[in-house]
Amino acid sequence: MKKHSDQGLAAGLALAFFGAIAFSGKAIIVKLAYRHGVDAVTLLMLRMLFALPIFALMAWWASRGQAPLTRGDWIGVAGLGFSGYYLSSFLDFVGLQYVTASLERLILYLNPTMVMLLGWLLYRRKIRTLHAVGMAVSYCGVLLVLGRELSFEGRQVAWGAFLVFASTITYALYLVYSGELVLRLGSLRLVGLATSVACVCCVAQFLLLRPLDAALTVAPAVIWLSVLNAVLCTALPVLMVMMAIERIGPALAAQTGMVGPLSTIIMGALILDEPFTAWIAAGTALVIAGIYVFSRAGRA
Repeated sequence: MKKHSDQGLAAGLALAFFGAIAFSGKAIIVKLAYRHGVDAVTLLMLRMLFALPIFALMAWWASRGQAPLTRGDWIGVAGLGFSGYYLSSFLDFVGLQYVTASLERLILYLNPTMVMLLGWLLYRRKIRTLHAVGMAVSYCGVLLVLGRELSFEGRQVAWGAFLVFASTITYALYLVYSGELVLRLGSLRLVGLATSVACVCCVAQFLLLRPLDAALTVAPAVIWLSVLNAVLCTALPVLMVMMAIERIGPALAAQTGMVGPLSTIIMGALILDEPFTAWIAAGTALVIAGIYVFSRAGRA
């Protein structure tokens, strides 16, 4: 029995580890695609277009033998898909035009703190002292890196950071309001349906804002990068993290996910030639330490 338990723990840790790295690769791929002159609307559409069959299949698989969705369920799924996946992704993609992949990942990593703050604002849930300490430390880390980039790049970095932070808020809203639907529909079914809604929104946005041939004139590298983004950095990590949570629980999976910012910084330096300075190292250490304290407070 212990052998099987150890094997399950090892498998869960591996799934969480590689899922976090795969998620982190999204920013790297987006930055590489921008080098080919593509705009955010077209790039996001391509990513979600290629991801749509995977998420639709996920939703169908999880819906087998389940009760059909009510009208209220569909309204909830549509709202969560719009906020948590479409709007969040769009703001993130636009923001990545102005900030480094490293700063983007550090800002997105503040998501648990935004969930806590929204819970306090919307439901008056109590914030413990350790929560406040963790948030303060992690936000200081982001501000340290942001301040350093502002000194070199100026206002465009501030605008990009604002957009990425707004992306974090919209995804936090998804997490705050998804609790009841997750209990009723199940996490896999809800993710599959909500992301499918987001994919349709991204395609519709492209059709409204861009001529149809805009997707046909992008560089071939953008197509392949979008396929890679859709499969390796979008659909696959969703499944890997969910499988990890089933094996080791959300707390340990979240701790293992702390490798995400580190992997983004390493890939940014190696693949994108982004600078790796003592300021970035110090800011990253503060963010990870703050989120660690924050997560420990949550379990306490």
